[in-house]
Amino acid sequence: MARIPFALPDARRIRSYFLRLPLATRGTLLVLTGFYIAQLISPGLDEWGALIPQEISLTTLYRLNTFPLLHKTLFHYLLNTISLLPLLERFESDHGTIVTILLFTGAFGYIPGALYTLLERYIFHLNGAAIGASIWVFLLLASESIKQYKVNPHFLLMEYRIPTWTTPLIFILVVSFLVPHTSFLGHLCGAAVGYLWGLGWIRFLAPPDKILRWVEGKLNLLGRIPHYVSVDQKTYGRYGVLPSTNVGAGAVRVESMRDGGILAPAPANGVPLAPVTSGGQRLGP
Repeated sequence: MARIPFALPDARRIRSYFLRLPLATRGTLLVLTGFYIAQLISPGLDEWGALIPQEISLTTLYRLNTFPLLHKTLFHYLLNTISLLPLLERFESDHGTIVTILLFTGAFGYIPGALYTLLERYIFHLNGAAIGASIWVFLLLASESIKQYKVNPHFLLMEYRIPTWTTPLIFILVVSFLVPHTSFLGHLCGAAVGYLWGLGWIRFLAPPDKILRWVEGKLNLLGRIPHYVSVDQKTYGRYGVLPSTNVGAGAVRVESMRDGGILAPAPANGVPLAPVTSGGQRLGP
């Protein structure tokens, strides 16, 4: 029997990955899939929900939230969905399920959508329609690039030092050349919002943790809903952690990718311990 020259994906690992997806991420996957199936049944659905600048008015503002859910072809749907899932899963793990649902059903749709509409109508005087979840992909990539930039400001390309935060812009250029009929301006608008979020300039769009805890406690969401990510399950909290107890002179500072670092007691052999998150005090509202 001839041997396959490449390794086939492990079906068990793929199944395990999908079973571990948090609530908002798997919900987004179901919604994207549902809209694609609906488009196959009703081909005019993309005209109803696409972001068409000249069609935006008070009665059609829903387009600012529906356009990321629609896709032209199966390849378009698969490419965007496969790219979005790991980024969205990490975002939900970092910020919680409620914040993820609120942002991706609201601000992360209408802010880049409104920016795209304004630029198309009043600056470039064009009317290019835009659909697809790629605007969320580049939004999340831009947000991640800011976090990576704080840890590793540059990467080497031959002898050139390239700022890490420019990675999404490079991807946007590559995609615009390789994939036909992509919205270069739409991708830039998504990345712009991602940069603002990564820099912390629009973090006020997320509800304060105090309110989220009250809602979760009243409704017992963590106990009732499988795969729910609560405000206190987040990896390091929205803004990082600080030590909650006094640390003696033998403490060392351990760098964390999500924050400037935390304090941990130094062991006898002088090797710093790994970062710890239990018992930490969370920063932020």
